[in-house]
Amino acid sequence: MKALDMWQEYQQINPNIGDEMDAWAFGAEPDLLAQLVLDGTKTATASALDLYELEGEPLPQTRTFALVLDSQDDAVCIIEITKVSVVPFKDVSAGHAFKEGEGDRSLAYWRQVHEALFTEWLAESHLVFNEDSKIVLEEFRVVYPNR
Repeated sequence: MKALDMWQEYQQINPNIGDEMDAWAFGAEPDLLAQLVLDGTKTATASALDLYELEGEPLPQTRTFALVLDSQDDAVCIIEITKVSVVPFKDVSAGHAFKEGEGDRSLAYWRQVHEALFTEWLAESHLVFNEDSKIVLEEFRVVYPNR
């Protein structure tokens, strides 16, 4: 389904979402991660604060909605952001790692995968990743389609 079609369907149920549509795919493995969201396994994500600042993008806000896309830019679901926080990489909790739903859901796995990703993504923008790099943590819930 195309993103606009899903957004308009959900607007019929919840007109408060408005017309401004935020749509994105998860970076590393969009299809797998979108499926984990649909399954209810993945209820959180993380991104590098430095990239928001570099691109002049506002941070995610609670009680806002976003479309999750797959690798073909087709709409998979709509999520509502329920919590946003910013912490140094070294302070990301095991609870957050578990909510991200990837691998064995351990903090060790999360750190290994995300350190590599953040190092690569920041280097592409001539920035350096370290343990003190600020990470934007988001928690969300699927609101459409209903499971």
